[in-house]
Amino acid sequence: MTHKVHPKSFRLKEINDWNSRGFYKKKFPEYLEQDFKIREFLTSKLEKIGVEKIEIERFPEKINIIIFSPRPGLIIGRGGEGIEQIKKAIEKKVFRAGEGKLGIKLDIKEVRDAWSSAALAAQYIAQQIERRMPPRRVLKQSLEKITVCKNVEGARIEVAGRLNGAEIARREWLKKGRLPRQTIRADIDYAQAKAFCSYGVIGVKVWIYKGERFD
Repeated sequence: MTHKVHPKSFRLKEINDWNSRGFYKKKFPEYLEQDFKIREFLTSKLEKIGVEKIEIERFPEKINIIIFSPRPGLIIGRGGEGIEQIKKAIEKKVFRAGEGKLGIKLDIKEVRDAWSSAALAAQYIAQQIERRMPPRRVLKQSLEKITVCKNVEGARIEVAGRLNGAEIARREWLKKGRLPRQTIRADIDYAQAKAFCSYGVIGVKVWIYKGERFD
């Protein structure tokens, strides 16, 4: 059997960094659970807006949450109202009594080219499948939009499940350009998404190759 490794974990400390960073020490399990709840809450709340990734930086008396999104204005809101509402919601749902006193800082960063992001492309494909669009057509259109981007040298998109409501689940995929998945210096952006349809769940996987990095 093959041994499958997540492209990001395969390249950690070489060309990628951890999404959670900072002072964890003796409270590592507790803080890790908090990070998981923060990501779960923000992903579900901002699902329609689109979120590429969420990075968390911990300091002794504050937490810095960095949200990467193609539409930061919708998250920030008028006069920063959106950020304040998200802060209060995080304090209520994630932290226990007394822990919410930690300073929470939200930093919203814009993703300029959404189609060069595997996470945003996977979310778009899942949304189209949920709207009953033919999966094969969605794959072709999405692959064309991804490979048009200047910094993209290759891509692969895969969907699996009961496509079009078929009784037998199957897998379909399309690939264009280069995709050296065994090369550690290859900068490969990978993401998964799920499309929840009336006939079952369709899984979506996206790989985007952005050339080699030697730093």
